[in-house]
Amino acid sequence: MTRRPLLVRTYAELNAASADLLRTAAAAHHAGHASLGLVPTMGALHRGHAALVRAAQEANDVVVVSIFVNPLQFGEAADLQRYPRNLEADLELLAECGADIAFAPSVDEVYPGGEPMVRISSGTLGAKFEGASRPGHFDGALTVVAKLLHYGLPPVPADYRAYFGQKDAQQLALVKRMAADLDFPVEIVGVPTVRDEDGLALSSRNRFLDADQRAAALVLYRSLSYLQQQANRHEPLDIKGALAMIASVPQVDLDYLEVVDPDSLEPLAFNCQDTPFTGEALALIAARVGDVRLIDNARLG
Repeated sequence: MTRRPLLVRTYAELNAASADLLRTAAAAHHAGHASLGLVPTMGALHRGHAALVRAAQEANDVVVVSIFVNPLQFGEAADLQRYPRNLEADLELLAECGADIAFAPSVDEVYPGGEPMVRISSGTLGAKFEGASRPGHFDGALTVVAKLLHYGLPPVPADYRAYFGQKDAQQLALVKRMAADLDFPVEIVGVPTVRDEDGLALSSRNRFLDADQRAAALVLYRSLSYLQQQANRHEPLDIKGALAMIASVPQVDLDYLEVVDPDSLEPLAFNCQDTPFTGEALALIAARVGDVRLIDNARLG
């Protein structure tokens, strides 16, 4: 029988519960030191989130999963209302993964004075790609991640890590930069993308695709795999061929396909298309299939 995580709704409850668990873990180690892993989510949990929780569970004594649908990340009220919410199903999944605490605060708990007047700026790194398509999105995401990292900070001496999926590559890069630039006392850990058997990256948005749209969306993974195979063979990258592959599927409206530096997200010089590929890169892709916007990426090299 799986053990359900302790559900807490306030920062005070989270602080008390994590302190108790960390003290117990430290005593069991006989070393006076334990570790806490935080997994920030917006709920609607799936196997991709489960991979994050399991990665945290394997490396830490105490695992906290936050479930909070952040209004600052939604440009339209309709999108915020449509976002799926099922706390009971989320708690069942977390029980299977071994999470210790589920932190599910209200909007008033996170933003007690209404929407914050001061926010984290994602800067130039957040203005491109997804930031260009969704202005203000990353400012809202970083603002809530900053708050969640503070909420999760171990209240007793302990190692501290936070886990994010590599599927949201731009968000992961931004969170790492924020933690480094602003001296957050936490290790940011990226966890590889989890995919269905057909290759489609797991996302809470996939449930809005019908069967034909889902089949069409697979071209995103095929185009990334095409570039990945060339990179692995140290061949020039046929980006034009990948674009043609996507263009051949009329249901897919491509926003961007870019090959970038993994850390700065700056586009690589076009010579990667003319000379053998060496080094490392990241292929980023975003497209709309019907009314659903999908993102994906692949490491190259």
